[in-house]
Amino acid sequence: MKNKGKEEHDAAETGVRLDKWLWAARFFKTRSLAAEEIGKGRVQVNEQVAKASRELKLGDLLHFRQGVVDREVRVLGLSPQRGPASQAQGMYEETPESIRRRELAAERRRLAPEPAATITQGRPTKQDRRRLSDWDRWSASADSE
Repeated sequence: MKNKGKEEHDAAETGVRLDKWLWAARFFKTRSLAAEEIGKGRVQVNEQVAKASRELKLGDLLHFRQGVVDREVRVLGLSPQRGPASQAQGMYEETPESIRRRELAAERRRLAPEPAATITQGRPTKQDRRRLSDWDRWSASADSE
């Protein structure tokens, strides 16, 4: 038990790797998914593209895309371990602008029509595709020469 407290204290002093923090704060399901997004240059720390090994410090501002939503959060806590969701939510604070953009995007998705709803008949069958075809590819006649 004493060892765990020491690890958290050391992490607060030295910082935590960016990929590990994103995973621990529950923005990504696995650490490798977080590292993949970072590797593609989709995560910025203090308005600079960062590497997975970047050490985060308290007060850093992160900008990244989570699914279809752009998020901007300020680091309030550091932890190298993934804990319960309630603990993870205490590790960051989302900026008001980010919250507004996220809610606006959710409203747009809610109001947007479902593309699949416009299909009335579904996918054509093999027979339908044959009827649509103008030429008969299976008949070879001597007259065509």
